[in-house]
Formats: sequence, C-alpha cells, structure tokens
Amino acid sequence: MARHAFSRELRLLTPAQFKNVFDNPVRAASPHITLLAKPNGLEHPRLGLAVPKKALKRAVWRNRVKRVARESFRLKQHKLPAVDIVVIAKKGIGDVPNDELFELLERLWRTLSRRCKDSA
Repeated sequence: MARHAFSRELRLLTPAQFKNVFDNPVRAASPHITLLAKPNGLEHPRLGLAVPKKALKRAVWRNRVKRVARESFRLKQHKLPAVDIVVIAKKGIGDVPNDELFELLERLWRTLSRRCKDSA
C-alpha cells in the first residue's frame, strides 16, 4: 500500500528551491490558484506554498488554503511526476469553499502532470 505522508523531504524549504521553480516553470492556472512546476531530478514531487497576505488578509484564511493544498498534494503525490511545485494563491480564493477548492486542485494536478509529460 502506498504511503500517504507529507514528510520534510516532500517540501520545498529554502528560498533557492523556490527560486529554481520560478525560473522558466510549467504552469497550470485558474482564476484562484496558479501552480508552477519544474523537474527536480529526484524520484518524488515536492511542494511549496505561497499564500500572500495580499490575497488573504487573515492568517486563519491563509492557513485554511495551505491545509487544503497540502492534503490534496498528500493524496495525489503518487500520481504526480518528479517535479518541484509551487502553489500560489490569488485574490478571491477565500470565497471558495473547501470542497470546491479540493476539486480545483485535483484538476490542476492533472493538468500539471500532463503538461510536464508533454514538455519532457
């Protein structure tokens, strides 16, 4: 059975790791979220989150979006290619309910996977 965890090795931790993804990434976007990805040379995907105060003022709201994104990634990580992914929240995401946000992320993971395979 596949291990569904979100350990430290599955996270982007340093500014250099984030910067690498921002240099010429593969994109998947919606009006509320943008996903940027770049191959990482590892055997598993890694996730970084960017939820700015400009998009969501309150920490509680930012944490909700990050929690849903992490959970969605945790469940889909085995179907994703070996890429570093940065999730960027946009203005208006606070109005999206959790279930719709989860479905939106599911669609974006599929789109991102397809685009990463096409660019490889």
